[in-house]
Amino acid sequence: MSSTPTTVQVVAESPVDRALAFLESHSVYEKTGRIESPSTANIERLVQLLGDPHLAYRTIHVTGTNGKGSTTQMITRLLMAHGLKVGTYTSPHLERVNERMAINGEPISDEDLAENVLAIAELEALVGTRLSYFEVLTAVAFRWFANSAVDVGVIEVGLLGRWDATNVVRSDVAVLTNVSLDHTEFAGPTHAHIAREKVGIVKPESVFVQGETRDDVQDIFAAVPCVRRVVRDQHFDVTSNELAVGGRLISVRTTRAKYEDVFVPLHGSHQGDNTAVAITAVEEFFDHAIAREVLDEGMSTASMPGRFEVLGRQPLVIVDGAHNVGGAEVCAEVFFNDFQVDGRRVLVVGMLKSRDAAELLGALRADEFDLVVCCTAPTPRGTPAAEVASAARASGCDTVHIAERPDAALAYAYQQLRAEDALLVAGSLYVVGAARPVLRELMP
Repeated sequence: MSSTPTTVQVVAESPVDRALAFLESHSVYEKTGRIESPSTANIERLVQLLGDPHLAYRTIHVTGTNGKGSTTQMITRLLMAHGLKVGTYTSPHLERVNERMAINGEPISDEDLAENVLAIAELEALVGTRLSYFEVLTAVAFRWFANSAVDVGVIEVGLLGRWDATNVVRSDVAVLTNVSLDHTEFAGPTHAHIAREKVGIVKPESVFVQGETRDDVQDIFAAVPCVRRVVRDQHFDVTSNELAVGGRLISVRTTRAKYEDVFVPLHGSHQGDNTAVAITAVEEFFDHAIAREVLDEGMSTASMPGRFEVLGRQPLVIVDGAHNVGGAEVCAEVFFNDFQVDGRRVLVVGMLKSRDAAELLGALRADEFDLVVCCTAPTPRGTPAAEVASAARASGCDTVHIAERPDAALAYAYQQLRAEDALLVAGSLYVVGAARPVLRELMP
């Protein structure tokens, strides 16, 4: 008896799959502690091999402990309103790596991402050492922007500034939103140490837009060589900042103009400071005031996914990647002061091991919530849910529930909600990134 041979079909791995596998192989989840010999040599060599794509367009470079993401998005929208083709590079992503780079607000396609990642992969051996995940993505963004002929790149720093992979750019405008004690495992322990790292993005050919006003770092900023230094409360400031339906109504004064009652569709009084910095950065980029109709067009489209993002109203559902004490304090202030909640308040929280759980929960005012649901952030660096829960109980939280995974935590929390209640998801962008698709499924 003869048998028919079995035919085995081999499906070739797609370029997208190969690109994502290459990226994943460069992920480092346990990298903590001070970098003893920081260097930008790898990214410098890589962009040189690529033909220096980061020099093919003008650049606005943005750093700061908090607010740099919102400020980057506002700058992008204002430049787009001027008719420019704008490449924007941010980090981290919430759901898909494509989110990190966009042109005129549209994230890179899977096909373009794969083509650019695989181009970097072919060059890695010539660099002479293994690249980091962030170096690969930074080079991908630079190359994609250059090949797409953007007019300007708005580049957000990944970590601190001086030794960040983005710091190979030669910025026309260098922006610093503020300085707080964060990432002290890499730099610190004082504000002065952090300030020195962040101000490292300012080049001699840059206009330096400075949003930080604390006295103990002004000498550091004043000593930095630049074209000129434009300082909040000296050259620009917020003259009014009021709560409005769906955001804030903000007035800003600069050396060039007064902008009265600008609507900003983002929540929290801190967005006033971010707006003033963004407006000033764009003024300095063009070296003139912004026409009012252009300003209104740009600001009206500003958005910041995952940063005090309102996903639902009845019940009120908010996600905020508040992952450090300063961001958590702002998150709590906005949540408790700007929103009227007639029912119960529920917090879903997870965080990284690098955070002090008690400090972060205190900043979030976790003890003022009626229910705290603790989960483990979906990363090897996530603090176990049981440890977060223990810190919550020690912080005075009366009702604490443990759910290991964010999806389970959200399912449990959402079941407790009535129309008059409010849910806040916070503590880590990893948790917020996991929460957004789950909440879209849970909400009607």
